[in-house]
Parts: sequence; structure tokens; C-alpha cells
Amino acid sequence: MKLLIIEDDINLASTLARRLTKQGFTCEVAHNQSDALLAARKLLPDFVLLDMKLGDDNGLALIKPLRSLLTQAHIVLLTGFASIATAVEAMRLGANDYLTKPVDMATLLKALNTEPVASASSVIDDAVMSPERLEWEHIQQVLHSNNGNVSVTARQLNMHRRTLQRKLQKKPVQQ
Repeated sequence: MKLLIIEDDINLASTLARRLTKQGFTCEVAHNQSDALLAARKLLPDFVLLDMKLGDDNGLALIKPLRSLLTQAHIVLLTGFASIATAVEAMRLGANDYLTKPVDMATLLKALNTEPVASASSVIDDAVMSPERLEWEHIQQVLHSNNGNVSVTARQLNMHRRTLQRKLQKKPVQQ
């Protein structure tokens, strides 16, 4: 089972590749559109995990070329910015599934139509995050995408700058 992961977040891509390799996939990672198309031609994967936001590019633009190149591949679009309009557009363009980040391994494997391989570590790795931890992770992701600019991040998150600063001073909730 060959899998192409198209994700601009290098840490997330490597984590997905590591976990999915444990589930029996042969993983290849691409971080931008041109590398993704080259890897798709070379690997001819059975499955594709595609991030909707690839730096300044939109992953939706990759669905049609991937679908024409890989007619039988199972394409799953991952996004941190879910909306009904983008879900409909992704399906119209040829995606098989649409998942919002963060996604747990069981949901991801279900979208890929495979059964999880049982292991002791998978139970530990895939613990469900609390809403507080999820909020912390989302804030960190938006802050990172804004190069640490708190004011811009606060505007994007639709919260007051001081509120964001207070949330950033708190330590993240472990569970």
C-alpha cells in the first residue's frame, strides 16, 4: 500500500509518515505542489493525503491533476480550516474524503478504508485531546504561521490581543 503525504508542515508530515508506516503503508512525503506531482508520477500511490493549505498554494488545485494521473487512488483532503463549501468543492474535484485537523489515527485509517494494526503504542499515541489542548495546538499553529506575531494572530483568531497573550502564558494542558 503506497501512500503519498502532501503536507507543508514538515513535523506533521513526518509524524503521519511514521505512524502510517507502522500501519503497513509505504510512505512518501512532499511539501509543495511541484514535489507532490513529481512524487505522484514516480510512486504511483494507492492513497494520497493532501493538505488543503500548502504554504501560499491551495491543495484543491492539486486534486484534478492527481486524479487524472492516479485514477484509482484514494485521495483524502486534510484541512485545519473546514467549511461546507470547501468540502463540496473537494468532492466535486475528485477527492474521496475530507477530514479536519487534528485528526486521530482511527479516523484517518477509516477514511483510507483500512483497519488499524493493533499495537500497544497506538493506544498511547492516539489519545483524544481535550478541548483546552486542542485550542492550545490551534493557537500555536496560527502563531507559527504568522511568524510569532501576536497581534496578527489575535486578529485571525478573532480575539483580543491581551486575551491571546494570557492564553500563551498558560502552560499547555497535557490531556
